[in-house]
Amino acid sequence: MNKQRAQEIAASPVMANVTFNEVPVYIQRVEESNETARIYPLDEPQNEQNVPLAALREH
Repeated sequence: MNKQRAQEIAASPVMANVTFNEVPVYIQRVEESNETARIYPLDEPQNEQNVPLAALREH
């Protein structure tokens, strides 16, 4: 996923269909400096992690 689209999704009040390793996730914020995103699985909000933007897929 490109950085601009990830930022749009993170800022939007509308939930987007995004996955990481085929698991639906929520994008909390985008770290521009290192091209990563802070995410968590929709069913595990306590399981936050930083992942490369390239590993995120929008469906």
